[in-house]
Amino acid sequence: MNQKDEAVRRQPVQMEKEPFDFARWWDRVGILIVLLALVVFMSIFAPNFARIDNLFNIARSISVNAILAAGMTFVILTKGIDLSVGSTVAVSGVVAVLAAIAGVPAPIAVLSGMAVGAACGVVNGALVAYMGLAPFIVTLGLMTFLRGLAYTMTEGQPIVSSSLNFKAFGSGYIADVPIPVITMIVVYFIAWFVLERTRFGRHIYAVGGNEEAAELAGVRVKRILTAVYVIAGLCAGLAGVIFAARVISAQPTAGTGYELDAIAAVVLGGTSLSGGRGRIIGTLIGAVILGVLSTGLILMDVPFFTQLLIKGVVIIFAVAIDSLKQRTFHFGFLSRKQVPRQS
Repeated sequence: MNQKDEAVRRQPVQMEKEPFDFARWWDRVGILIVLLALVVFMSIFAPNFARIDNLFNIARSISVNAILAAGMTFVILTKGIDLSVGSTVAVSGVVAVLAAIAGVPAPIAVLSGMAVGAACGVVNGALVAYMGLAPFIVTLGLMTFLRGLAYTMTEGQPIVSSSLNFKAFGSGYIADVPIPVITMIVVYFIAWFVLERTRFGRHIYAVGGNEEAAELAGVRVKRILTAVYVIAGLCAGLAGVIFAARVISAQPTAGTGYELDAIAAVVLGGTSLSGGRGRIIGTLIGAVILGVLSTGLILMDVPFFTQLLIKGVVIIFAVAIDSLKQRTFHFGFLSRKQVPRQS
């Protein structure tokens, strides 16, 4: 080694400063800061918000939307969307209630509602994956069809029964913890395990990141796309059964607008609408934020129409955050590229 090379070797290495990664910061701490700030605000200004029983009520009230959002996370990770989950909640609840009224055992009634949700997911997945139709159009059409089906099955009237044998599924407790909350925790643990610890989960991220590259790498893209819609439908069926068991009736209007709440929770929790990026735990936090906001506004006696305005602002905020994350992601990606120096 000559003197010139030795001098170069002794020069201190200057580390290139990494640009601020807003997407990573938001996923790790940003959304938690928003949740904590919201809890502090509501504890101060909303009467009885910080009571233990109220916190349990919030946890139980968000369980339906959180379970819907868990399934929606799988779909959005593949760059898709499912607008039919709200109507699936209604039809699944109707089927479960009719089964319970017919006298079938409670587990069978619950499984029948979930099976209806899974069947809806199969339809969505087959049309999107194997026929190449746009997810927005497919699920929008199924949303309208299922809502009409719910009205037809109930003749437009709620089916009320005080003797539902599975009502504990929506209003019961295990060790003072509401069963819907326990169900929600189990759903999120399974979703976390599937996305973070299985090859199937890695394939979902791969399909959402670059569908063509994933197919060239041997990933069975069509099966993955079908599976994520089935998972979303299954979660919607479960949410429908919980909702029906909680109100002890089948409502043809059940789940109206729930698809937007689920999408808002997913995007607010850090999952990108562009696919390939996001965490299931973020979705849970996003659902909690929406639940805290809704309950707090009710306790503060904010008019219903004003609540809708505020919820709309939150959804716009979530989409804006996603757009900002995409910009910083691409900026950070480009900044890390090695650009050849001009000689």
